[in-house]
Amino acid sequence: MTSETRPASGTNYTLRAGPATVVVASLAAALRSYEYGGVALTETWGDADIPAGGGGILLAPWPNRVADGRWTLHGKEQRLDITEPSKGNAIHGLLRNTGYRAVEVGESRVVLDAEIFPQHGYPFHLVHRATYELTEEQLTVTQELSNLSADPAPFALGAHPYLKISDVPTEELTLTLLAEEVFEADDRSIPTGRAAVSGQHDLRNGRRIGDIRFDSAFTGLALVDGRHEHVLSAPDGRRVTLWADAAFAYAHVYISTIYPGVGKAVAIEPMTAPADALNSGEGLQWLTPGASFSARWGILPRLG
Repeated sequence: MTSETRPASGTNYTLRAGPATVVVASLAAALRSYEYGGVALTETWGDADIPAGGGGILLAPWPNRVADGRWTLHGKEQRLDITEPSKGNAIHGLLRNTGYRAVEVGESRVVLDAEIFPQHGYPFHLVHRATYELTEEQLTVTQELSNLSADPAPFALGAHPYLKISDVPTEELTLTLLAEEVFEADDRSIPTGRAAVSGQHDLRNGRRIGDIRFDSAFTGLALVDGRHEHVLSAPDGRRVTLWADAAFAYAHVYISTIYPGVGKAVAIEPMTAPADALNSGEGLQWLTPGASFSARWGILPRLG
């Protein structure tokens, strides 16, 4: 069902299933909110605003950053627009400021898509499709990328949701992430290498959000029944899990102290490749002409 108002984030689509409600914005196909029984599970933003800190947006054809906005394709340098001027990077793909169109709208399901046209720095024509499906148990998001170009196109996918349990200060929540390695990065947030997790980056046994602060990518993720699970839990045992297909072999965790209206906010970002993959090649995949790639992630609340 579509809302009557026209927020700055475009048309908003409200999905309902039992006690669960999800709002998806057409801008960047962003997850604007997810509530279960009146408990907010994600950070949100106002009608006059666009997603703060990339909140809830989907990322294609790359997640995170490309250093200097430059990479090399078949021996020729490509120059992307610099969309993170403070660090001199191109950030979060090419659809952050794009309005997706509705392909299918139902009571508990919405399908949106947007085209990536050939442009300076990325000479390929792709379609990114996002399917949000809500049940009484969980939210599932399927991201699909199709190549309309005549040549193979390099890509990676990601998403940028901020999780919470609304009646508990985020500082008091515990994050558990079953990762063996963390990416070291320079002052521009570009990876310089890997290290075994230690100190505040060792989240395997859980760490209180109030005790950590970083903006880091992880890999060596454990599989639980064929998928990755990243868990945010409250002191009373309630929890919300961000799960992702094995294709999302990387997870970026951003502990924000500047998210509007809250003390701390935590983004848990499933990614098929880490930052600067167009240069490093790590996790980067190539989509042949006419081919498609899809992968799923979702949010599973356990509040009982």
